Amino acid sequence: MPTADQPAAAPVFTIITVVYNGEADLPGTMESVRRQTYPHIEYIFVDGASSDNSLQLIRDFEKTMPRVRWISEPDKGLYDAMSKGLRIATGDFVWCLNSGDHIHDPGVLEKMAAMVTADTDVLYGETLLVNEAREPIGTMSELSTRKLPAKLGWRDFLGGMLVVHQAFIARRSLAPMFIEDNLCADYDWCIRIMKKSRRIANTGFVTTDYLMGGISKQRHRQSLRDRFAVMRTHFGLMPALLAHGWIVIRAAVHRFRRWGKPRY
Repeated sequence: MPTADQPAAAPVFTIITVVYNGEADLPGTMESVRRQTYPHIEYIFVDGASSDNSLQLIRDFEKTMPRVRWISEPDKGLYDAMSKGLRIATGDFVWCLNSGDHIHDPGVLEKMAAMVTADTDVLYGETLLVNEAREPIGTMSELSTRKLPAKLGWRDFLGGMLVVHQAFIARRSLAPMFIEDNLCADYDWCIRIMKKSRRIANTGFVTTDYLMGGISKQRHRQSLRDRFAVMRTHFGLMPALLAHGWIVIRAAVHRFRRWGKPRY
């Protein structure tokens, strides 16, 4: 058996891609996975009974790469679909990479695998924000109030979600199902995993190209209420109230500093 600071046997990464009528964005996500130099990948698609060409794209892609699995059926939304993927995943680590998001470069998984030791439970990295034309706008640390910390613990998330779930790779045995009816279910998911984690490793590089404009941005008011509910659950009422006050001030300062510049 490897010791805590020795590399583990080649880990299998399960990548879960949720898609619904995403024929325009799905091919790029698929290709970013297929071109990885690391061979130990299980790729799961969860299609929400798309009415466009998404399912046919998945069926065609299935022939080009080993260990591809998929399901296609109605779901109750993004996080319900992500939970469906978790239920059938078999890899050592799970990575939820939505349709439209890309693994940053072909060597990402190979570099991450080399960092995995026997006690590694989470890997995280930087996120590059891109627009619909796939043009890089800047990293999450540059464009948002979220600065990627050198070290990460669950209590750090009291100040908000410092790492988006697309750049948060977790040991499958620790990954719970996503809570329902909450736009910040991924925030809760990451906290619950980190509470149980032994070693949380910063990769030190960009792992993900994130397509801007997720549901938390489209339904901003509801996402704020849902985030507060998660914070209250994990940190208590008074810390959540104080943290939200700081988040509002931080957001105002950030808006002023980035006036006329791209921001997230």
